Amino acid sequence: MSNPNKDSVDLAKDEALRQRKGGQAKQMILWFAALIVGAILGWMQIPALNELFNFVATVFTRLFQFIAVPTIALAVITTLSALGAKKDTGRIFAHAVTYTLLTTISAAAIGLVLYLWIAPGNLPADLIGAGASDVPMQKLGSLSYYDHFLSVIPNNMLQPFLAGNVLSVMLIAAAVGLALAFMPKTENRAVLLKGIYGLQELLFTLIRALLWALPAGILAFAAQLSSQIEAGVIVGALGKYTLVVLGGNFIQFFLVIPLFLLARGLNPLYVFRKMAPAIAVALFTKSSAGTLPVTLASAEARLKVNPRVSRFVLPICTTINMNGCAAFILVTSLFVMQNAGFELTLGTMITWLFVAVLAAIGNAGVPMGCYFLTLSLMSSLGAPLGLMGVILPIYTIIDMIETAENVWSDSAVCAMTDHDLQGKIEDSRGEAVEA
Repeated sequence: MSNPNKDSVDLAKDEALRQRKGGQAKQMILWFAALIVGAILGWMQIPALNELFNFVATVFTRLFQFIAVPTIALAVITTLSALGAKKDTGRIFAHAVTYTLLTTISAAAIGLVLYLWIAPGNLPADLIGAGASDVPMQKLGSLSYYDHFLSVIPNNMLQPFLAGNVLSVMLIAAAVGLALAFMPKTENRAVLLKGIYGLQELLFTLIRALLWALPAGILAFAAQLSSQIEAGVIVGALGKYTLVVLGGNFIQFFLVIPLFLLARGLNPLYVFRKMAPAIAVALFTKSSAGTLPVTLASAEARLKVNPRVSRFVLPICTTINMNGCAAFILVTSLFVMQNAGFELTLGTMITWLFVAVLAAIGNAGVPMGCYFLTLSLMSSLGAPLGLMGVILPIYTIIDMIETAENVWSDSAVCAMTDHDLQGKIEDSRGEAVEA
């Protein structure tokens, strides 16, 4: 006789994979084909083609900037507003957020250490010079840390959106989201939330349209760069950059998260084995949100987590517990700023570590949110964005590993929270949880 719990996990896993499998493979092939064709065409040094590619690359950069800031703002608002709808979850929420912050800071710190150790090189000076002329170096040099932090505090609701000041936008979004969370549950609040969710769905539709046309952008970015630099140099620099990102993900996945579990008295191998279906689905779907049904089923049916814990912690972690995203934002930002000619002091790097952590938490599961958010942060500094086009196909692979890492971290946070609160809360059927 079949095990109904096991069947529920298998059904959820098969359904998630069936929805994503075909499209992901075709997308990856198309993106890499565009990268190769673009590099070849750019290498041919045909003036008319180069001018066309520069135009297309500029169009896509502007479209990225157009879509990123409002999408990120709405994602932060909807995530924080949902917290107010939960009841009797203060203790669970405190544990979940504490573990989320600890694991996310650890992931970003590992990325920073690897970046300093492996030290990806700069791209050729002619490419850096083309974009560095747009960087407001004089203004940056005259700003103190006090002035920089003060500039993040908005004194106008619209100005940060018009100026593309991502940190100020995130601060406004966080304030609005928390205000919605604690507002009285009136009809006006419900209508307002419905409108915000409608705007978010609209922006997701625009993102899907942009992703559909993205091969043309990748082709243009690759051609633009290959016409200016030697292939061996960019492969070496991007190879080290990729090694930093993936190396940080593997260390976080196989070492840091298991150490967190061991510190709380849990067996990492046992937790991993029970949550393996969710981690496998995350690897192939590249979507923590799409994997959520499998994650919930695995946690409750296989890991035997209290449903009161799993059904609060896992949806929240799906939107705020972004270990891989924090590392990607930090490492990519440092790499782009380094190539733009910014002076990366230790203080600057540590500041950006916390910016990356807060940005990852605010990412809130937006499709390609880590990429869009990094691009917006770099754009607000005036850094050259051509390099982000070549990172796109690499990001496809990084995204698979990061999503699996994020779901593994979600599972660990859920398991640790459940372990900490055994005997202190009631289960979803009103029975005391055994200690």
